[in-house]
Formats: sequence, C-alpha cells, structure tokens
Amino acid sequence: MQVGDLAIDFSLRDQDHRDVTLSGFRGQRNVLLVFYPAAFSPVCSGEMCQLREDLSRYQSDDTQVLGISVDSVYALKAWADAERFGFPLLSDFWPHGAVAQAYGVLNDSGMANRGTFLIDRDGVVRFAEMNQPLQPRDQSVWQKALADLGV
Repeated sequence: MQVGDLAIDFSLRDQDHRDVTLSGFRGQRNVLLVFYPAAFSPVCSGEMCQLREDLSRYQSDDTQVLGISVDSVYALKAWADAERFGFPLLSDFWPHGAVAQAYGVLNDSGMANRGTFLIDRDGVVRFAEMNQPLQPRDQSVWQKALADLGV
C-alpha cells in the first residue's frame, strides 16, 4: 500500500469483540492505521503507550486511530485493559494476517511489521511508512502527516 492508493477495505474485531470496518469511516473521519507486531512486547508497549499519552494529537473528531496486530481478541483485551488504551485494537488473527498482508506489512515470521498508514476521508492513503519489528517509529512524522492533511 502506497501513498495515493485507495485503501483496501477490511472488517476486523476489536478488543471488545465489536466489528470495525474501515469503509465505515469514509466520508466522516480520517483513519490512522498503526500495525504492530505483538501485544505486551517491549517495543510495541513503548510505542502504543506513547500513542496513548499523546492521543489528542492523533485522534479527534476528524481522525480515528486503529491499532492492528495478528494477536487474538483475547490478548488484545488483556493488553487494552492493562494499559487503558483509548482507541480500538483490531485483531488480524484469522485468516492469519490477511489485512497485514494486503497492506504489505506481514513479515515471514507471521507478524506485522510496524506499518503506519494515514487514510483520508475519501479512503486514499496520504501517508505510509514501514519499520521492522525491532525498529521503533518516530511518531512526530505522523503529526506532520496529519498537519499536511489539514487536521
């Protein structure tokens, strides 16, 4: 998935077993998709807790943050409850990694790389990056991407 592409639609369950469909935000909100390798892992915990602490910079009436991993809904629920994340964590567990694969971030070990995609209200990818599992992201580039979108 690259800048300028129409984002591939998907429907996944969040940590509370609710279905979340990307196209459900079309025409209403931008979406910041944040793929991460595994709940409870050190780098993922650092990144997602930083996102939680700075959530007002990313999530608003204009933009929805969605975290995505290949973890089960049950692991995501435990992690979300423990860390009090204020955004949905989506399970790409089955078929295993199908959404991560569609977005080009599923790696050979069966985990998602650290892919980040900003999708505008029209469903077009406006920002895309991918880091390897042990390579934390610089979240300031997300803020710039949102600012470039006028958010």
